[in-house]
Order: sequence, then C-alpha cells, then structure tokens
Amino acid sequence: MEKTEKIEKIKEFYSEAKAELKKVTWPSRQQTFSATWVVILIVIAIAVFLGFVDFALSGLVKYILR
Repeated sequence: MEKTEKIEKIKEFYSEAKAELKKVTWPSRQQTFSATWVVILIVIAIAVFLGFVDFALSGLVKYILR
C-alpha cells in the first residue's frame, strides 16, 4: 500500500468517526451527575460488603487455626 493510500484511509476514518459522533445523544449534565452518584454509592456499598466478608473470613480462619 502506498503512502498516499494510507493517508486517505486515515482521513476517511476520521471523517466517519466525526459523522458518527454527531449522531450520539449525549446525556445532560444532571443525568451525568445522577449516574455518577449511583456508581459511587454502589462502589461504596460493595466495598463495605467485601470488607465485612474479609473480616468475617479472616476471623473464621484465625478461629480454625487456633
């Protein structure tokens, strides 16, 4: 493949990507903040749960090994 063909393919890729991005329906600022808070709360809940499981299992292992 020649250098000019590669350049043309790159240009075509970027023009198609730009056209596709114009079709995207972007979320509003409020929707973005709401979704972010949901993700943060779920991560915290999972971290607390896994911390509890880790604490319980380490206590169980210590009890068994005594």
